[in-house]
Formats: sequence, structure tokens, C-alpha cells
Amino acid sequence: MSTNILMPALSPTMTEGKLLRWLKKEGEAVSAGDVVAEIETDKATMEVEAVDEGILGRILVQEGTDAVSVNTPIAILVTEGEAVPDAPSPPATPPTPAPVTAPAAAAIPATTMPAATGQGTGQEARGQARGQARGQRIFASPLARRIASQKGIDLSALNGSGPNGRIVRRDVEQATIQPAASPAAPPTATVPAPVQDIAAIAGDTPHHTVANSTMRKVIARRLSEAKSTIPHFYVEVDVELDALLALRTQLNAASPADGPGAYKISVNDMLIKAAAVTLRRVPDVNVSFAGDMTVHYDTIDISMAVSIPDGLITPIVRQADHKSLGQISAETRDLIKRARAGKLKPHEFQGGTFSISNMGMMGVKAFSAIINPPQAAILAIAAGEARPVVKDGGISIATVMTVTLSVDHRVVDGALAAQWVSVFRSVVENPLSLLV
Repeated sequence: MSTNILMPALSPTMTEGKLLRWLKKEGEAVSAGDVVAEIETDKATMEVEAVDEGILGRILVQEGTDAVSVNTPIAILVTEGEAVPDAPSPPATPPTPAPVTAPAAAAIPATTMPAATGQGTGQEARGQARGQARGQRIFASPLARRIASQKGIDLSALNGSGPNGRIVRRDVEQATIQPAASPAAPPTATVPAPVQDIAAIAGDTPHHTVANSTMRKVIARRLSEAKSTIPHFYVEVDVELDALLALRTQLNAASPADGPGAYKISVNDMLIKAAAVTLRRVPDVNVSFAGDMTVHYDTIDISMAVSIPDGLITPIVRQADHKSLGQISAETRDLIKRARAGKLKPHEFQGGTFSISNMGMMGVKAFSAIINPPQAAILAIAAGEARPVVKDGGISIATVMTVTLSVDHRVVDGALAAQWVSVFRSVVENPLSLLV
């Protein structure tokens, strides 16, 4: 029986992708785990692996095709000797949930649904009540339910694209948003659509155009949304680096010249560890805003901004507070190398609880970074430079860098942000704590 190869969702924000290249030809044998195509996603260029074995019977989407929606059939896989169909097989019909008996449905009045279940209010709760009254259960992920509740979307009116018809995040985000039932609900912030008329933008100025990649378009959309919907608050502080630089020199001098035990710790490695130690001491910054709730993360997973052609990606050093400087150094080198080669796996750049953007190597004096949602904070690190400082009533020269913490002011207050940068400065200026 033929099987459809679908455009996969390779990141949480991916709704469409560009099919860059086929690595298998029609008629070639395919085994489970074989790389069959390369897809440009909203994050990076990713390899698509086959999950079944068979013969690549027909390619439905040609190389170079842009804006291919997630779950669209891109090829047909057949068994050996099987005739190749002209069109993809229709998707399997999700199983019909077992009906709820009338007494059970009647036992949960619609007016008490929000209080009884705690699963949301407004139109979402009424949609659940209608589903109960019809003897049907609404299958939706917790994240989809939360987004629907925040945006006033009736879940019972949606068709799920997840496994067995389950409603997932992208179904809610693609739905038409209905006005909230309560007149007191604040208006939803909207991001103005970009101007598409090239002539209106460039006028008579000589110019040429370059088509934006999928990654560039998603970066533009997500950063516009982040800057326009998240109230950014900034706290800046100067940090002396001399003690940290001296410790780095000692550690690297103690490393074997080569072999499995060799290491070379960078300043960025030490600042990642310092941020993780600071988050452990000030855990209320390691959070996300979630409407009526604040998500407090139990692990400290540091996303580091890495520049790649046509954009950036944020590979993650997970549980950075529990790793040694040597472990962080080896991990960051590997992540950066594979990020620039487009070889990261989705779990290596999806998630994270706090971000770092380091432009010190470019000589930048100071900058403010845009928060990477759903995280609540990002640390912008500038260059270390020799500056005059006052010590013991006299002026001396020290290596000083400026760092700027951007926080989501809905969930991180100014005093808390100030406490965080103060602790960070103390950790960096007394770096022996990075070894404990």
C-alpha cells in the first residue's frame, strides 16, 4: 500500500517550508532513516529522514518549491512491485471518540465548566460545554487550549491537524480569531503588514531585490511580534573582566596540548556559566509569561545566538548550571559548528529558558537585544575594553564590558532585573564560583 511522505513540522513555529533538494530519485529504494530531502525551515536547513522503507514512487513537490505547507504530501512511497498512484492517498480519518452517555453529560452543567475543570474561560469553555452536550470530547493539546483561551477562539469550531485529529498549536494560530465575549477584554495588539510595493519603497533609487528566505521571513515576523507585543524593560551594568580573564588563562594553560582531555575555554563559555549560576541564585528570571500564569522552569537551559548565513539560530546548552566549564566549552564548539553547517537536530535549538547574545568579538560597545519568546529575558554582551575606573579613591585601568538585560516587564519587574544584573556582575568579578 502506498504511503505519503509529508512536509514535516521541524520546529514549533514552522507552518511552511521550502523544499531545497531531493537526495533520492524516483525509482530509488528507501530505507527507514535514509535522508531523502533537504528542507529550509524557519530555523535552518534540515534533513528529512524516511520513517518507512520502500520505493520512492513519485515526487509531488519539485526542488526549489517555496511555501509548502506542513503536512502537505511531497512524495509517494510504494512497496516493491506496487503500481505508483497518480495522486497521494487521502489522509486517514481520525477515529470517532466514544460518545459520552447522557447522564454523565448532564452531570456537568455548562455554567460550571470553568470552575469545575480549570481549563479556561470564555468561548473556549463554552465550546467545551457544547462538545459535552453533543456527546463529543474535544481533543486538544494543553498549549492549544491556553492559546485559544487567551485569543477567544472556540475550540469546538476547529479541525485538528495533529495525531488522530488532535487540535494543536498551529490549528489555533491559523484560526480566525473571534471577538472575546467580555466587553472588558483588552484589544489584541496587531503587527502592521509590511509594505509590498517595491516601487513605493525604493522610488527612483537604483536598486535590485533578493527574495527573502523562509528563515528571514520568520525572523522578521517573530521579532516584529516580540517587539510590539512584549513590554521590554532594559537594565544595563558595567562588569570588570580582569579576574575572569586571569582565571581563563590559568585554566587553558593547565589543559593538555591534545587528546581527549584537551580543552580551550572561551570568554563566552565562562559567561554562559556565569548566567546559569546567576539564574540559579535569582530563579524568578528563569520564567515565561503565560497569561493568567507564570511558568517557572526547573532547569536552566541557555540559548546562545549564533549568526549563520541569512539569519541566526539559538542552539541550547541544557542544564548549564550543572556542567563544568570544560563540558560547556566542548558543547558550544560542537553546537556552533553544526549550526553553521545546518546540521542541528530540532531538539538542539527548540526550547531554552534564557538567551545570551554576545557581540563582544565585533567590538560593539553596548546594545539591547530583543527578547526571544516565550522566554522572559535575554542578556546582550558587548566588548571588553580598557577603561579608567575608580578604586580606593584613585583611578586605575581595568578591562570592562557593558551588559544589558532585556526582560519581559509583564513577569519580571525592574527591581528583579536590577538584582539579576547585580548578581551576574558579582559572579563574573569573583569567578571562582564558576568552578564550584
